[in-house]
Amino acid sequence: MVRIYGSMFLVVLFLCGIHEVRADEMTVEVVAVTPEPSGMKPLFNGKDLTGWVGDSRLWSVRDGVVHGETTEKNPTSGNTFLIYNGSGDMPEEFGDFELRLSFRCNATNNSGIQYRSEWLTERKNDWVLAGYQHEVRNEIDFPSVSSFIYDEKGKGKRLCYIGEKCIRNAKGEKEVAGMLVDEPQFQKLFNLDGWNDVVIVAEGNHIRHYLNGRQVIDFVNNDQATVREKGVIGLQLHAGKSMWTEFKDIRLKAE
Repeated sequence: MVRIYGSMFLVVLFLCGIHEVRADEMTVEVVAVTPEPSGMKPLFNGKDLTGWVGDSRLWSVRDGVVHGETTEKNPTSGNTFLIYNGSGDMPEEFGDFELRLSFRCNATNNSGIQYRSEWLTERKNDWVLAGYQHEVRNEIDFPSVSSFIYDEKGKGKRLCYIGEKCIRNAKGEKEVAGMLVDEPQFQKLFNLDGWNDVVIVAEGNHIRHYLNGRQVIDFVNNDQATVREKGVIGLQLHAGKSMWTEFKDIRLKAE
């Protein structure tokens, strides 16, 4: 192993889109997103919210994108979601899938992309979800940034932090096996105040998140108390400070 102390250097191994970045003893594995597969299904038509249900006071379509916004006059009581229900009366549930979309938001609050989730009833509002969440934030300082996995309304809370390759074992204990991005790299990767591209791949108990072409999460969940095998997809507006968030180019391929 070649070592250079006091500074970071790159060892590039162009093999299957993977190279390594070594800082002293720490290794950050850089993995590129795979090409978009054929057969992706659009979930948003770019014109209106056909196929989605949520609080009509807060969700709309502006300039071809999904726009969610809370204000002092129009707040949300608890976290609320725009839920994909397709063409049926009940939301469509997905198990294994690849989801691609883009987001942007402001920095006064946070949002999320909900998946493999359950629609809860008798809550603070009519559109409450519980399950896996891809965090959405307009921030660049670790650990509260976009893309980590949060267990919305669940026991696991932050299941996998940004950059981690980790396994949650049967006892609910997390084991970190490696890193996919560090804070300086993330700060260059993330488009603050701009659009960011997301890919979420769910295969069994294995979840991967990609941000702007690079893998940033690799999570294997062996904990029956927190694992999610299938569920609905939704977009979040968080309770609290007034905020806005936007999404576009939402498409999915399910197995």
